[in-house]
Amino acid sequence: MEQDDRKLFVLDTNVLLHEPLAIYSFKEHDVVVPMTVLEELDQIKDRKRDVSRDARVAIRALEDILGNKTTPEEIVQGVKLPRREDHGDACGTLAIFPDHQLEQTESSLPLNNNDNRIINTALHLQKLHHPRTVVLVTKDINMRLKAKGAGIILVEDYRTDQLIDDIRFLTKGFHQFSGDFWERKEHVSTETHGRHTYHTVPVAEVGDENFYSNQYLFDEDSNFCGRVVERGDTDLKLLDLGKDRLLNLDAWGIRPKNIYQGMALQALLDPDIDLVILTGPAGCGKTLLAMAAALELVVERGMYEKVIVTRNTPEIAESIGFLPGTEEEKMAPWLAAITDTLEVLHKNDVNPSGSMNYIMDKANIQFKSINFMRGRSIQNSVVLLDECQNLTASQIKTMITRMGEGTKLICSGNLSQIDTNYLTAVTSGLTYIVERFKDFEGSANIYLNGVVRSRLAEFAEENL
Repeated sequence: MEQDDRKLFVLDTNVLLHEPLAIYSFKEHDVVVPMTVLEELDQIKDRKRDVSRDARVAIRALEDILGNKTTPEEIVQGVKLPRREDHGDACGTLAIFPDHQLEQTESSLPLNNNDNRIINTALHLQKLHHPRTVVLVTKDINMRLKAKGAGIILVEDYRTDQLIDDIRFLTKGFHQFSGDFWERKEHVSTETHGRHTYHTVPVAEVGDENFYSNQYLFDEDSNFCGRVVERGDTDLKLLDLGKDRLLNLDAWGIRPKNIYQGMALQALLDPDIDLVILTGPAGCGKTLLAMAAALELVVERGMYEKVIVTRNTPEIAESIGFLPGTEEEKMAPWLAAITDTLEVLHKNDVNPSGSMNYIMDKANIQFKSINFMRGRSIQNSVVLLDECQNLTASQIKTMITRMGEGTKLICSGNLSQIDTNYLTAVTSGLTYIVERFKDFEGSANIYLNGVVRSRLAEFAEENL
């Protein structure tokens, strides 16, 4: 490939913190890391924070390539990327640019902060390598705006781990048919195994949707509701559930208020589904259903030994502080949604507080911090991971890989309530696992459509 055909990507620090091995994600194109980025990584690597680990991984990746065998001149010019099994298409070069040698010019930004230095590096390389394409890559929205205003032609977000372009295209976990599902279905075969009834329908008669494992199907006019058990090239095998049966499911005294909650509760109570992902607006019942199902599975049915509840704490799950107190006591304020839910589940008891204490002990409910999950192996438990929208893909991967034999993981979150700096709805770890696990036969994803908390919450969700 000709030199002018290969692009030159200038990376910002937040790209390497978001994905420490991002230098391998640009295929045949060349990558430049400004010296200022190395300085920022150096400042971050020694902090007692989760992001420091990513900084150290990024630094080690740079060291593995540049190492001791390269000369200063080669590092500035660019060193060829080594082959990696997981990044087989990466064949460009990596260079470190000494941006501290750049001087202030009339066309450059003031050298009073690191963002400006990185932007000036991209401006300098854009002039130096014209007409070759130079792209500044950063996850900082404001920096992208500044770079455009400063004269950089191409400024991009880092989207290699972004699986969808618009949150509207995110898999909802169900498909609704207009009219009656059984109309014009001429080649249906039905079989019964124990309590379960299965229908095999030709894909051509169902529609051209891209159906996947454990997707729920229902229609407008009949009682039909089914779940995709198997997707073949020509046939679709469905487990017959029925709307009435779903709406009459019961978990710890809680019954579904709509078909979406019915589908969610069916997945939550199914022992063959190891991962249940619940998404939806505030007030749709995610936490209530998850907690009710967990108590039902642990206390009533005895299928699991304990309930572990966790969520990200402020500072992106990096610390729960050093003040006195146990881990459960420190996590209690961040998991107030769970205790609120327990109060709702036992509000009609003679002694609600006594019931809560009894259930907390009987179900062995434990409040844990994500910060202390790395390295654990959790067996025979129901794990509730709340507020997943504020977790990165790597943080959620850390949690999922902790799950051992006989453990059910329930992830819930609202993609319109993201609080972290560099995450959006399409780059959230919650979005990532919804798309990654949609074809996994051991997982189900349900978007809980509709607010059932109160008419006030419903009006606010629709109009504010």
